Amino acid sequence: MSDREAAGVLPEFRAERLLVFATGSLGVTFLPYWLNWLRLGYPALETEVVVTRSAARFVSRQSIASILGRDVPLDVWPDAPEPGSPHIRYASWPDVVLVYPATYHFLSRFAGGFGDTPMLLALQCTSAIVGVAPALPPGADRSYGYRRNLAALRERPNVVLVEPVPGISAHTRRQDALVAAPLPELLREVEALHGSLAIAGRTGGDTP
Repeated sequence: MSDREAAGVLPEFRAERLLVFATGSLGVTFLPYWLNWLRLGYPALETEVVVTRSAARFVSRQSIASILGRDVPLDVWPDAPEPGSPHIRYASWPDVVLVYPATYHFLSRFAGGFGDTPMLLALQCTSAIVGVAPALPPGADRSYGYRRNLAALRERPNVVLVEPVPGISAHTRRQDALVAAPLPELLREVEALHGSLAIAGRTGGDTP
C-alpha cells in the first residue's frame, strides 16, 4: 500500500494512458465528476473518452470535452472516409481501458465476442487491462444471461470486473437497482490485476 492509500487519499494507479468507454446507463451522468477527480488526483494521467449514442443522451459530450480539453467521439463507424482506423488506435493507445458504466446490453455484446462498433472491436483485440463496472436494472444480477456473461469475461486474462452496488432505480424509486461501483474501487481492481500480471510475467507464468 502506498502512502497515498494509507492516508485514504487516492488508490494507487500506475496507468499512463487511460481510455474510458461510457455506455448508456443513467449513471453516466456522474462521469464528469469522476473525470475531474481523475484529472486532479492523477495529473500526469492522459485520459480520453469514447461514448455510445445512448450514453450521449444522458451526459453532454461538450461537458466531458471541457474537462479533458479534447474531442469526445461517439462509438460509431465514420460515415465519411477518414485516415486511420479508430478501433486500431483504441486498442493500441491505452494501457488501461475502463468501461464505466457498463450496461447489461454492453456486457452481453462484449462477452459474446461482438465487434460491430469501433470500441467493441478494440476491446476484443486489445492487450491493455480492461476494467468493467456494470450497472444493472432490478433483478438483472439474478439472470442467467448476466451470470453467463460474467463467467465468460472472467476467463479473459486482461479483464477485471467490479460488482455493482445497490442504488435507487429511476423507474421504481426504490433501492432495488444496481449501480456502478465508485470509480476508486475499479481502479483498485485494475491495479491488483496489473500486479498479478507483472508477477506472472517475471515468473514465466504467461508462457505455455
